[in-house]
Amino acid sequence: MTEKNIFDKKEISQVLLVGIDLSQTDFYDSMDELRELTLTAGGNIIGQVIQKRRSIDKNHILGPGKLEEINDFVKQHGVDLVIFNENLLPAQIANIENLVDCRVIDRTMLILDIFAQRARTAEGKLQVEAAQLKYLQPRLVGRRSDLSKLAGGIGTRGPGETKLETDRRYIRERIRKLDEEIEKLAKNRSLLRSKRVKNENLVAIVGYTNAGKSTLLNTLTNADIYAEDQLFATLDTTTRRVVFESGSSALLTDTVGFIRDLPHEIVKAFKSTLEEAVFADLILLVADVSDPLCQDKIEVTKRTLEEIGADAKQISVFNKCDKLDKDFNNQLLQDSIFISAKTGFGLDLLKQKIEEFFDQSMVELQLVIPYQNFAILSKISKDEIVSFENLDDGAHVKIKIDKSNRYIKEFEKFIK
Repeated sequence: MTEKNIFDKKEISQVLLVGIDLSQTDFYDSMDELRELTLTAGGNIIGQVIQKRRSIDKNHILGPGKLEEINDFVKQHGVDLVIFNENLLPAQIANIENLVDCRVIDRTMLILDIFAQRARTAEGKLQVEAAQLKYLQPRLVGRRSDLSKLAGGIGTRGPGETKLETDRRYIRERIRKLDEEIEKLAKNRSLLRSKRVKNENLVAIVGYTNAGKSTLLNTLTNADIYAEDQLFATLDTTTRRVVFESGSSALLTDTVGFIRDLPHEIVKAFKSTLEEAVFADLILLVADVSDPLCQDKIEVTKRTLEEIGADAKQISVFNKCDKLDKDFNNQLLQDSIFISAKTGFGLDLLKQKIEEFFDQSMVELQLVIPYQNFAILSKISKDEIVSFENLDDGAHVKIKIDKSNRYIKEFEKFIK
């Protein structure tokens, strides 16, 4: 997959946004989100068209008069891309493009384009390409041939549209190979996780896109993960260790940001990223407290976590307090905390809460292990050994392990 610079002037699309107002309570919020997505993809928004309707036209989405208005706007203002805030059927895209003299993409294709730009790891790129191909495959039927020859831009990054138009067998074969490669990587990751989970405290940082998850990870672990005030700034799973004052530690994993109506293709493609939340011991649910839609976005995130089966304990982390003129008492809510990942406000208390959570699940054992049974210590990590002394009757060891450790019964045999 060839990466392109989204700030390359040759790649910037002149965009017209289109929305259908069906009297949804969150319609204008969704349109604002579409604007942010378009800007994140590198588009130049030069107009917006909204039609209020009782229902969507099954053939053209909009009425003929509104489509004619769009076509006139396209010609007058040099628009080369129209983005609909709906997910379009293949026939609808073909019908609209026959009436509007430029490319047409939908919300999902826009999000996939951003993913194509931002994926960095080999697995992330494979997942993006698989999602693009699976979504685009039925939508290439009936596409105008001249449109497939357009230069790069939003909606064209990834597998290459000309190739897709001319060789559909390539699509099917490529999807099969991508799925096989992703499955292999998933199995390898599962093996690594099984070895890691045995001895590690796992914390998943989840939340709506642009809530400040990567900035939080960077600040807590002194990492250098890409973090910008943009939607989907981070797409690949990143894990770093945070060390507490007591010397104990936990692994923190950043995850792809959630978004309303996250397309099924994307959830499936990035299942491996979201799985980090499923296998976590603790979830930090990060939200932008300065966002007027903060509570709504928390609900979107919680619903998504339920869908993927993530049932670990959650701590609600209200980030970006530096943007508000308000004092916060972090002691008020037991499972919530107000922070600013940017300024550091509340981070010491957050680390304390994380450490306390894992301390509650730990048990300390004082053992005397005969030397002929010494091999049992290989079943825990050195970080779980609090003290160690060799004496005549064996090794006197104090260990601190999770109560759910599968070897705890074996260790209990040697309790002093």
